[in-house]
Amino acid sequence: MGEFTDSGILIRLAYQAMDSLGVDAQEVLKRIGMNQDQLLNKELRTPHSAQRLFWQTIEEVSGDPRIGLHLGEHIPVFKGQVLEYLFLSSPTFGDGLHRSLNYQRLLSDAVQASIGEDDRGIFLVDPTPRSAISHLTESVIIGVLTFFAYVTEGAFTPTEIHLTHDGEADDPEYQRIFKCPVYFNADQIRIYFERSVLEHPSLHAEPELLDLHEQLASQHVAKLEKQDFIVQVNRLIGELLESGNANLETVAERLNIKPRSLRTRLTDVETNFNQLLADYRCNLAKRLLAKTEESIDEIVYLTGFSEPSTFYRAFKRWVGQTPVEYRKSRKTE
Repeated sequence: MGEFTDSGILIRLAYQAMDSLGVDAQEVLKRIGMNQDQLLNKELRTPHSAQRLFWQTIEEVSGDPRIGLHLGEHIPVFKGQVLEYLFLSSPTFGDGLHRSLNYQRLLSDAVQASIGEDDRGIFLVDPTPRSAISHLTESVIIGVLTFFAYVTEGAFTPTEIHLTHDGEADDPEYQRIFKCPVYFNADQIRIYFERSVLEHPSLHAEPELLDLHEQLASQHVAKLEKQDFIVQVNRLIGELLESGNANLETVAERLNIKPRSLRTRLTDVETNFNQLLADYRCNLAKRLLAKTEESIDEIVYLTGFSEPSTFYRAFKRWVGQTPVEYRKSRKTE
């Protein structure tokens, strides 16, 4: 798998929470380079590495050093997604929790949550490194607690929260929000709760619907895995472009598969190698023309073309402008 990504639902929930809290959500989007159309795209996946900038920007715009906590309080209940349906159609909360953990990458590739137990009790754990983003961690935990309370009709309440970042154990703001002991500088992020809640029955349990929802979750994960493959191919195209070896045979060799298998796998995700190569070249050329002062000759080389005339024809076909016209139009925006 390539770079970790997060579901767009996370940023959409944060956007709604900002709006509810009175934070200028449009300004946040503007500063991170995202527009409303991108935000509303149901297929949106954002790089997990961008979360740090996102939360730094929210803190700057809001002026609130505890924005993760306060935004978490305003995050709407997570609804309308296949993970919600898995919980509601499962016979018990515990069954729904175990099932949903199999599909957690639908929310984020970076999450590796599991259920554990020690002498303090049963817990949900994410072995996130200590470099975890505190605002993100706190808002997500509050969102998880809100969701668990929703699917159990209020039966779920945490008994302890363990966080990997710094803080004061007797901080009244954490006590107000979590309503249970909160421990900082822990080795892992943990949510402890009563074992009995695992047996809490779902009022919406439907065995037939559960099978359908699990099939749907599996299909969504399979789609993400196909997207991972496209990311792999694009990465290899980028590595091979300057050398002039960005062809199907060389990429297949790097992936340790036969060219025919590569064609088949790309057909399965409704694309082909020539399309991926053209898209990569087009996006790279547009970025270099708009964001750098590289000469056209250098851009011809960097995008893997052997002749400037071939590059000019291809770019005009892709964009409807010559490279020079495109660069001028970007400079005046």
